[in-house]
Amino acid sequence: MPKAYVFTRFGGPEAEALVEQDRPSPGPGQVLVAVRAAGVNPVDWKQRTGHSRPGGPARELPAVFGNEVAGVVEEVGAEVTGFAVGDEVFGNPVAGGYAEYALLPATVTAHKPAELSYQDAATLPVAAATAYDGVRQLDLPEGATLLITGAGGGVGVAATQIARAFGVRVIGIASDAKKDFVESLGAVHVPSGPDLAERLRGAAPDGVDGVFDLVGGEVQEAAATLLGDPAKLITGADRRTAARLGGGPVERARNSAVLDEVAKLVVEGKLRPFVTQTFPLDRAGEALRTVEDGHARGKIVIEVGG
Repeated sequence: MPKAYVFTRFGGPEAEALVEQDRPSPGPGQVLVAVRAAGVNPVDWKQRTGHSRPGGPARELPAVFGNEVAGVVEEVGAEVTGFAVGDEVFGNPVAGGYAEYALLPATVTAHKPAELSYQDAATLPVAAATAYDGVRQLDLPEGATLLITGAGGGVGVAATQIARAFGVRVIGIASDAKKDFVESLGAVHVPSGPDLAERLRGAAPDGVDGVFDLVGGEVQEAAATLLGDPAKLITGADRRTAARLGGGPVERARNSAVLDEVAKLVVEGKLRPFVTQTFPLDRAGEALRTVEDGHARGKIVIEVGG
């Protein structure tokens, strides 16, 4: 029977297990994918603790970990067009991706370019797609200045590269330890920590044209002081603070077109996924610990088959 890495209840790592499950069958609008690689994200372990996306469905237990995969189409459900058995694809699974097989909605699945590895493709549907949606939402003109908080994290790294690809100047807030990395992406680094507002004013004495917040709280508040138009503040971390300051959340498109666009940026060399570690499925717990403990540099990927 196919294997999957699941959490059997809400809680800590003790709730995780590698189990055998029946091979799923695609429903209308779905494709069944033989998974080759699955991306690991902070949201994965957060879901194990009981966290859910606002407005998202409750998870049925046991629940398979994972929110992004790449693989090969094994079966196509009713009402699906544009996909066939044998197609190489990537996207957001219906209910987990740390598994030998996963169901994907065709609307959030894209064809994987031949030039793109399964490992790199599996990193795109969550962080890179969120970053793309946010940068497009701000719609800053070429030459404008974008301030990104949490620029050294998964979404921040992708947003920095995407914004630079669109000709936007980027100022990135990140820890001192990530200074060289953030600057290698083409951003001006501003170290996080006490007296952040003063350092931001030094980096952008004329203010900024947009803020892409990925930290929230006091960091978001400090960043917002540089904005002339509060509507140009978006957040993927702290909606309440953003609303109070006149901004709003990142508006997610969640469609195949965005996945096609981020894949194109990778193929063109404008977006690097930065896969730094891979783990086999039977070591998925180690992959999760690397992300949950905050020790990950770049993207962590679980290799499943192939």
